Amino acid sequence: MESTTAPSQHYQLVEQAIQYIEANVNRQPELGEIASAVGLSEYHFQRMFTRWAGISPKRFMQFLTKEHAKDLLARSENLIETTHQVGLSSLGRLHDLFINTEAVTPGEYKSHGAGLTIQYGLHQTPFGKCLIATTERGICHLGFVQTSEGSAIDNLVADWDQAKMIEDYKSTAPLIARIFSAQPPAGDRGTDSAFEQADQRLRLHLRGTNFQIKVWEALINIPLGSVTTYEHIAAHIGNPNALRAVGTAVGHNPIAVLIPCHRVIRKNGEFGNYRYGSARKKALLLHEMRPDMSPQEIG
Repeated sequence: MESTTAPSQHYQLVEQAIQYIEANVNRQPELGEIASAVGLSEYHFQRMFTRWAGISPKRFMQFLTKEHAKDLLARSENLIETTHQVGLSSLGRLHDLFINTEAVTPGEYKSHGAGLTIQYGLHQTPFGKCLIATTERGICHLGFVQTSEGSAIDNLVADWDQAKMIEDYKSTAPLIARIFSAQPPAGDRGTDSAFEQADQRLRLHLRGTNFQIKVWEALINIPLGSVTTYEHIAAHIGNPNALRAVGTAVGHNPIAVLIPCHRVIRKNGEFGNYRYGSARKKALLLHEMRPDMSPQEIG
């Protein structure tokens, strides 16, 4: 079958493999078993599946296992029981799975912030009112208010629904001052600017998938006053074909400005979309490129 299978038949084999994995994921079948089920050798099956699906069979099975585990944890199953129900041999394997794919431990995912205290505050900035929130590990949220202050706070609470929320304007005000007051020296647009130095000293508390974390780290490395494209970000993280996934990760950036998703534009030079409005994106970019101008002059 391997030498005579036409390209038009490959999708059917991939579909069969996906159905087989889904039906048996709780047993965690080995690669050879899955390949045998569709009549291919491990080598040819691995190559064909990866080419068509964009991820390896192992990664696909990890994804299904993780999603099942997330569903069980959301329904209040304990960690040990969840480990057994998704077919993993130990709690350590469940821990590694979540760390590698969600960048959090199973317990942290299940808790949704339980045990954390989040201090938040609403502040005026040169680019409009924003909401900032911090934990003992660093800034966990920074976003501009779009509709109402109440909606902005509701969105924060939804993301950290088990955390203790404390409004503390006094503790968050110094952070806002550091983020929005630092100006790059005249003529200096490089990574050694005052803004970048202040940025590097601020600790961030990020939650997201492993892929999202990689994208956000790539965004942090875009120099002040510079722009990049979704294609460049995808290539930088080693997934040049993952443009849609990169765009989704950019759109879910939880910490605006410090993780500068506003510096990502379309390859044709258009500014593109921005979670907080295209006008604000242009103002942020132009202010970074012309720090001698105020946002009011730009607008």
